[in-house]
Amino acid sequence: MHDTTVLLIELGAVILGLGLVGRFAGRIGLSPIPLYLLGGLAFGHGGFFPLTASEGFIEVGAEIGVILLLLLLGLEYSASELVTSLKTQYPSGLVDLLLNAVPGAVAALLLGWGPVAAVALAGVTWISSSGVIAKVLTDLGRLGNRETPVILGVLVIEDLSMALYLPLLTALVAGLGVAGTSVTMLVAVGTAGLVLFAALRFGRQISRAVSSDTPEMLLLVVLGLTLLIAGIAAKLQVSAAVGAFLVGIALSGETAENARSLLTPLRDLFAAVFFVFFGLNTAPADIPPVLLPALALAVITAVTKVITGWYAARRAGVGSKGRLRAGGALVARGEFSIVIAGLAAGTDPRITPLATAYVMILVIFGPLTARWTEPAVRGLKGLVADRRTRREAGRAGSTSTQHEGSISRAEEAAPDPVGGAGHSS
Repeated sequence: MHDTTVLLIELGAVILGLGLVGRFAGRIGLSPIPLYLLGGLAFGHGGFFPLTASEGFIEVGAEIGVILLLLLLGLEYSASELVTSLKTQYPSGLVDLLLNAVPGAVAALLLGWGPVAAVALAGVTWISSSGVIAKVLTDLGRLGNRETPVILGVLVIEDLSMALYLPLLTALVAGLGVAGTSVTMLVAVGTAGLVLFAALRFGRQISRAVSSDTPEMLLLVVLGLTLLIAGIAAKLQVSAAVGAFLVGIALSGETAENARSLLTPLRDLFAAVFFVFFGLNTAPADIPPVLLPALALAVITAVTKVITGWYAARRAGVGSKGRLRAGGALVARGEFSIVIAGLAAGTDPRITPLATAYVMILVIFGPLTARWTEPAVRGLKGLVADRRTRREAGRAGSTSTQHEGSISRAEEAAPDPVGGAGHSS
């Protein structure tokens, strides 16, 4: 059969399969990401039905998926919002970094994977999934809650941190050394600062230049500009994803809204292809050996994310229930963790299966912790209070019984006044 024909058949089967599992995930209230990863495992090397003709096409589609994920993320924020979040939320961002990146770095070092893998795994455990969390907050009807701006503020800090972290990781993976890494970081910081300045100062002019009354023209201009900037950023070792993120930040107002509505279906398609491609590069047999470390990391970093949300919400003056809801909502990991693991796959072959298992665990349990952390803690507190009340009541009853017993013994030991009088007479 002709290669093109096989390619079309494989691509059609993959995309149809993605649509079916996505529909199934929506019906059961689950994020489709773990199902996409499972699909990639099934069709990848060592899977049940390995793909051959379409693997190269899917690889390119996966790269476009990452670029579109970051572009749409950048379109969600304006430059002024990012600056405001940096000013108000940076203490929470530092706590988030320390509590959630350190466990990943320590785990990589304990497993003997080396310092570069430690930096990569730190990023995998650090960054929450903005896409999954936004969907969960919408599904739970919490967009108007007082803790929601706190959650979004933490996510904004994480997303903006990627503009520095991804170039650092790219340079380390490429083995550029101290001088090369320093140059890459300076370029990244300079580029991010320049884009933020331009967006703050000339945002309207940039958006007006890109804008078009014809949806087709707007789609072509924004997509072409994003791919061009992403390619230049990758050439400068800054990361294509960061370039796309900065393009999104530079656009604002009506232009950003129109571009978001046009590009969202494309993002969903290519993001699904990206998750499938990540699964394709993971052999199912490689997951069982790292399942226990992945589970341990998932439990530890779920707790540390809850603590992060509690701290950030407390700084904002949110009540204890809102603090728990904020912490539970931040647990889910997803697209960024997979992007980071994909960049670092060459440093140690075990990072990819560990990241796959880790993300699958937390992308499943993230929506559950968002829904049940606060009720579970409230119920646990009630149970502890009930036991304490019963214990105190038991002690009080025991003390009362002992007191009554001592009175009875005292009465028995005392002489009978009547009998004593009769004897003396």
